[in-house]
Amino acid sequence: MAQLLPSALVEAIEELGRLPGVGARTAERYASFLLRADPHVSEKLASAILKLHTDVKSCPVTFALIDADEDVSSLYSDPDRNKKLIAVVEEPLDIVSLERTGQFNGTYHVLGGAISPIDGIGPEQLHIPELLKRLVSDRVEEVIIATNASVEGESTALYLQRHILDAGITVKLTRLARGIPVGVDLEYADQITLTHALEGRRDL
Repeated sequence: MAQLLPSALVEAIEELGRLPGVGARTAERYASFLLRADPHVSEKLASAILKLHTDVKSCPVTFALIDADEDVSSLYSDPDRNKKLIAVVEEPLDIVSLERTGQFNGTYHVLGGAISPIDGIGPEQLHIPELLKRLVSDRVEEVIIATNASVEGESTALYLQRHILDAGITVKLTRLARGIPVGVDLEYADQITLTHALEGRRDL
């Protein structure tokens, strides 16, 4: 049977279709757009994607994403940030969502996910030991557990609460208020909702 499309176009469609949330039809539209566009568009896109693996790394302290030539996150090294206040989030992009509220002046700690046995993610896969070390070394006074309002996020919050208490570390533990609907990730929450959630955080 004759091939309907050139192999290079088919390959582009297949690779674009591997992206989360991109179905077959959307992948076809993306590939068609890139084919019709100036070659420089594809070159810039390819270059930007490649730089993700060469110019981006994780902060060794907060595990936020930083430029490859940075030693630590600027949100941690900034002397105006309150190191005694830490917001614990699941993913690096959650930091962007909280920063957009303009209501938080502490530092962050990225867990690298949430406890989810069905996905094979347990506490040992998360940056919890590093968090405990920071609580002591930075003499942290309050930890805002800002995991997502999901089953996995709640399980992770409860685990962190127990783990910190069992470690004998004296620190105020708070949780984002219920301004964030269940099932909505921080990345997609609007700024007003996040602001109310920060202002209305409560003790655990």
